[in-house]
Amino acid sequence: MRSNIIAICNQKGGVGKTTTAINLAAALAATGKKILIIDLDPQGNASTGLGIDYVDRNKSIYEVLAKSITFDESVKKTDIENLFVIPSNVELSGIEPELANESDKAFVLKKLINNSNSINVFDYIFIDCPPALSLLTVMAMTAANSVLVPLQCEFFALEGLSQLIKTVDRVHKNLNPLLSIDGIILTMFDKRNKLSTQVAMDVKKHLQEKVFETMIPRNVRVSEAPSFGMPVIIYDRKSKGSQAYLKLAAEILKKDKSREAA
Repeated sequence: MRSNIIAICNQKGGVGKTTTAINLAAALAATGKKILIIDLDPQGNASTGLGIDYVDRNKSIYEVLAKSITFDESVKKTDIENLFVIPSNVELSGIEPELANESDKAFVLKKLINNSNSINVFDYIFIDCPPALSLLTVMAMTAANSVLVPLQCEFFALEGLSQLIKTVDRVHKNLNPLLSIDGIILTMFDKRNKLSTQVAMDVKKHLQEKVFETMIPRNVRVSEAPSFGMPVIIYDRKSKGSQAYLKLAAEILKKDKSREAA
């Protein structure tokens, strides 16, 4: 069975993109699914949030894209059962000029994944993209089957979303006909805040079935967990944030099962 490859994208920073990547991955791993996260952000926050020390990132996604090691050699087991990561470090910020002369640079990651053994090993491969519509993000979209978009429940939530949707459409048309937006995940929801509720209503009104029912609440435990190098479902399984990501994982599994049945 081929892995379900999902790019987690939003060019706006601070929307819960990496938080969603590591916690959704951990929640799915808890159900017995085998999960790989590709940390495609030079900041390496997903690697940090999964407890990978900087000194242990010598076999990173940068070396894979630079073709100094293979994709499979870079896969690193985390302390969480069923959850693996290809780490990132600041060297990744220099990969774009190195690939400038490649005629098919958008397909580099796709080819590396397709030529690896991992394509059949993992149930889900999540690609945590940088907060920019850069070459790295386009490479992720070209390699993926679908895109998940974390969207913060704040005033500027919809600003920039249209640009992201246009980018997905261009990649779908020119590079990857399989690509689609699988869903919008509303993050940092605060039910005490009227604006937060209004934004959620507006997003659901405009994007309808593209928006997941599960909303991720603003939660202190979710914010604390990365500093301890672990997802929130390990750090505090009973917290509201942890329970929300477990519900989101169940919603995604149900959606995928319905799609397979159809």
